[in-house]
Amino acid sequence: MIGNPADAEEFTQDALLQLFRKIHTFRGDAVFSTWLHRLTVNIVLMKLRKKTSSDSLDENAEPNKETGKRRPELGGPDLRLNGSIDRVHLQRAGDQVRPGYKKMFILHDVKGYRHEEIAGILGCSVGNCKSQLHKARMRLRELLQKALGDSSHQHRKSSAGSLAMDRLKYTYDYANA
Repeated sequence: MIGNPADAEEFTQDALLQLFRKIHTFRGDAVFSTWLHRLTVNIVLMKLRKKTSSDSLDENAEPNKETGKRRPELGGPDLRLNGSIDRVHLQRAGDQVRPGYKKMFILHDVKGYRHEEIAGILGCSVGNCKSQLHKARMRLRELLQKALGDSSHQHRKSSAGSLAMDRLKYTYDYANA
């Protein structure tokens, strides 16, 4: 949970001290090991919070000595969260697209097949592939614009469709994983 043996030993000591202080609060509703685990996890989380909140702003401005990269800016956007939200919107939009359109979109834009290959796989004409792919893209763009326009991503509203389509290939695999 911590990754540092010295900190783990310190937290273990704190957990044992807290155990002796709080043993009288154990009611027996749960198994003792469960109660002890929860007590230990709470102590570790509290210590980690105190440790991260005690970091100064000057330390965050300096590059990390090990990696040479600057630490993320406090209060900056969390790009991992944005990606998660985009994947949720993409999954919901993908669920609302007709199965045939979705299949064409996945084969062409996600998997990278050419129209001729898709036509051979699905037993339809190249024109049908192109038409269904276009309809799938338009429907996804419409659904993603609606989703991103209704969400808290107001700063992306003007280019929500193009941004969503740019991210589509990247996030679609993760949304279905």
